[in-house]
Amino acid sequence: MKIPWSGRAHSFEKKEINFLTNIIKNADPLTQGKYLKLFEKKFGNFIKKSNVFAVSSAAAALEIISLLLGIKKNDEIIIPAHTYCASAIPFARNGAKIVWSDINFKTRTVDLGDIKKKITSKTKAIVIVHLYGYAVDFRNIINFCKKKNIKIIEDCAQAIGAEVGGKKVGSIGDFSCFSFHAQKNMTTLGEGGIIYVKEKKLARKVPGLRHNGHCNYRFKRKNYWVPAMGNLDLDLKGVWPYKFTISEIQCGAGIVMLKRLNALNKKRIKRAKKFIKEMSNFDELQFVNPTEKNRHVYHLLSAYYQPSKYINKNDLIEILFEKYSIKCAVQYYPLYKYALFKKMGQGSKKLLNTEKFYNNMISFPFHVWMSDKEFNYMIRSVKKSLLSLQKLRNK
Repeated sequence: MKIPWSGRAHSFEKKEINFLTNIIKNADPLTQGKYLKLFEKKFGNFIKKSNVFAVSSAAAALEIISLLLGIKKNDEIIIPAHTYCASAIPFARNGAKIVWSDINFKTRTVDLGDIKKKITSKTKAIVIVHLYGYAVDFRNIINFCKKKNIKIIEDCAQAIGAEVGGKKVGSIGDFSCFSFHAQKNMTTLGEGGIIYVKEKKLARKVPGLRHNGHCNYRFKRKNYWVPAMGNLDLDLKGVWPYKFTISEIQCGAGIVMLKRLNALNKKRIKRAKKFIKEMSNFDELQFVNPTEKNRHVYHLLSAYYQPSKYINKNDLIEILFEKYSIKCAVQYYPLYKYALFKKMGQGSKKLLNTEKFYNNMISFPFHVWMSDKEFNYMIRSVKKSLLSLQKLRNK
C-alpha cells in the first residue's frame, strides 16, 4: 500500500522517547504512581475539570459509568446506533435496555430531535457520541434532561480537544470518557482512557472501582502491615470492582502527547479543510464542514458518497485500492444489525439516516504521520478516480 489504513495515528519525537525511557529505567512503582497523578492533573487542567481518572480504555470508563448510574431492570439508555460498539456494550452488560437513536444526516452525529422523541419515564441516561471528532452541540437539551433527572454521558473517544461554545467536549455532561487507543488523536502507547465524573460523591468511588476495591482502612493503624498492607472494600453496594488500571509508562506517554495535542489537532483540521476544499467541485462527495461556534478535530475524514444508478462508493473504494494503492474504510455498521446485539436482545431496529449514511459512506486514511507528499498524492488520486467514475456514469 502507498497509503495504508494505519493502525496507529502518530509517532513519538526523540525528546518524548527519552522521557519515556527515563520512566522505564527509574519509575518505582511502574503502576499507580506519581505519573498517574501527574497525568490526571494535567488532563483535568486541559478540560478545566477535576474528578478525572486515568483507566485502561474508554470502554473501561464507560463500564464504570454504567455502574455509577445504578442501572436497574427496565432502565433505558439512549445511544446512537452509528458508533463503535463500546459506546453501548457496558450499559447492555449491566442490564439496561438500549434505545437506538438515529443520526442527523447533516452532522453525522446524534439527532437531538430524535432523542427527545425517544425519552420516556424509563430513560436513565443519554449517550452523546462526538463521533469522527465532530463536536455535538447538545446544550439545548441539558436543562430538559436535568428536569427529568436524565444523565448525559459524553463519549469523547474520537474528539479529544473538540469544543462546543468554547468549552472542551467531555466537560459539559454528567459523565464523560476519552480514548487513547493507537488510532485516536493522542495515545498512551496503544491503549488507555480517561473518565470524568461531575458529581464529587460519585467521583470518590472511581479509584476503588478501577482497582479491585483497593482502599484505606477506616480505623487508625498502629503498624502499616497490620492486619495487611492494604484493604479491600465495596464502593457500590453489591457491586464487584474491576481492574482497569493504567501503567506509569502509559501515563508518561499521555503527559507528552497532551503537550502536542493542540498542534496535532491543528494539523488534522488544516488537512481536512484542504481535502474538503479540493473536493468541492465533486457533488458525489459530501463532507461535514467546520463551524464557527464549534471546533471539530477530525479524528477521521469521512464523506457521504452520493450514488447514481450504476455507480456507488464501492466503485470509488475499489479504484483507489486497485489502481492507486490507497486503502479506505467503511464505518460504522449499525449496531443493531450485529449478531452480538441481536442475540442479546438489543437488535431489530431500522433507522433511516443511520442506514442511508452507512450504505454510502467512505472514510479516507487520515493518520497524522502521513507525509504531505502522501496526502497530496491521495488528493490527486481521489480526484482522478472521481473523474473516471463520472465518465462511466455519463455513458
